[in-house]
Amino acid sequence: MRKDRGFTLLEILISVAILSVVLTALYQTFFLSHKALAAVDGTLLKLQESRAFVDILKREIESVYYSPDNNYSVFSTEDRDYFGRQTSRLTMTSFSSSIEGVVKLNYNVDERDGRLIITKEIISACSQPDLSQPSASNKVDMLEDVESFTVESRFGNRWVKTWDSSLTKYVPDEVKISVTFFLTNKDKQDKSGRLFVISDIAKPRVGKVTYNGGSASVL
Repeated sequence: MRKDRGFTLLEILISVAILSVVLTALYQTFFLSHKALAAVDGTLLKLQESRAFVDILKREIESVYYSPDNNYSVFSTEDRDYFGRQTSRLTMTSFSSSIEGVVKLNYNVDERDGRLIITKEIISACSQPDLSQPSASNKVDMLEDVESFTVESRFGNRWVKTWDSSLTKYVPDEVKISVTFFLTNKDKQDKSGRLFVISDIAKPRVGKVTYNGGSASVL
């Protein structure tokens, strides 16, 4: 009777080589799928964070308090530039959902290691209408890794990037908020990512009355 013959060394080596190729292909497929899923998750998270930030700022602008007879109340925007990246500084007195009464808010952009971060500072707050009792400031980061942050006010038929209610004696009827960022995670040296813009228009609603041809916000 013929004895059963085992595998030769060459056959085992060929099998191991084929198995290695198959496992490498499966690993690469899994790695690429995992990387694509992580990129999608990062993009969705960035979109949600940016949308939430714009919604919060919109509500605060719609609740802005300004009276030409009150020197403490303010609504002003300044146009700034970080090496070609456009930003705005926004200072206003507004009613806040988290703090009782009127608060003075300052939205600004800080640069840290080449990254632009939108910050929010509660400069002072009080519960009395005369706004005479300031409290300690509180500064927090609102949104990281933005390419631009602009706040524009409608003046007649055009949008302007600078506004000072102490000069105009009223707040604008409409304020446009825009945030620009890269959809994909990018290295500081890589500028090939696709830009995405989230924008919205806020309309101040607190007690609008006519004042010197414009509109003022009063309680």
